[in-house]
Amino acid sequence: MAGWNHTGVKEFLLVVLTENPNLQIPLFLLFTLIYFITLVGNGGMIMLIWLNAQLHTPMYFFLSNLSFCDICYATVFAPKMLINFLAKHKSSTFSGCVLQSFFFAVYVTTEVIFLSMMAYDLYVAIATSPLLYSVIMTQKVCIQMVLASYLGGLINSLTHTIGLLKLDICGPNTVNHYFCDIPPLLRLSCSDAHNNELLLLLFSGVIAMFTLIIIMVSYVFIIITIQRICSAEGRRKAFSTCASHLTTVTLLYGSVTFSYIQPSSKYSLEQEKVSAVFYTLVIPMLNPLIYSLRNKDVKEAAKWSIWRKRTSARPSLLYGFANLTLN
Repeated sequence: MAGWNHTGVKEFLLVVLTENPNLQIPLFLLFTLIYFITLVGNGGMIMLIWLNAQLHTPMYFFLSNLSFCDICYATVFAPKMLINFLAKHKSSTFSGCVLQSFFFAVYVTTEVIFLSMMAYDLYVAIATSPLLYSVIMTQKVCIQMVLASYLGGLINSLTHTIGLLKLDICGPNTVNHYFCDIPPLLRLSCSDAHNNELLLLLFSGVIAMFTLIIIMVSYVFIIITIQRICSAEGRRKAFSTCASHLTTVTLLYGSVTFSYIQPSSKYSLEQEKVSAVFYTLVIPMLNPLIYSLRNKDVKEAAKWSIWRKRTSARPSLLYGFANLTLN
């Protein structure tokens, strides 16, 4: 196919976080634990929201989708990373590398857009009346917002992936990263990748600015509304509702902006590897903890689910004990 990749490179060698052999097993165990907590925490959050009717609101609908995105997001990196900690030949096929960079771009963009949608939802919930909130944030609107987030991630990812496939990659085939990301792959191109770098900077900047503007404008109106609340308890509750979202926004935007919103002349692959661990593995693990530890509704729903499970188990135990006694 004319204009598409003519690379002779069939696989890429990946660089792990450290070459120290004494740290390979401890890091493998650490990141296995992080990945396990990510799966259990986010999976548990989805199940909790799905099973409890009191959490069937737009805010928790977005949160369940954020948890699903975090599971997919972490799964793009963790399995391959864990394998490479133990493998002698730390590599990835060309197609595997392209797919990993594609899905990474899809999920990181989707998550950023999700956070802006959640900020808008908080604004409507706090700054309007409950009746108006139910009129604006209908189930149809929420589903459309989620689909729009995934569509935005897909368009952004396809743009960079197609651009990457049009480059000639002649070698060396060593990617100075623990996963296949677009910036280090562009460094391996023997053709002019200036347009790709410009496009990456442009798209990342536009998406970051657009979503950040939505978040900032939403919070300006939220703060104005909170200041008008007479009771201290009401203000505290409103601020508490926003605290979890603000924490997630700060962590994700800070680490991603540090990695991507900068010229290639100032781009440091070593710094990127450190910050990438944070936004690819640590943040997906922290999100369910952030949203549950300070959230009264989630904690009460969790207690209710545990209590309901225990009470439903008691009749079965009593019935079994009665049968044993009679027999």
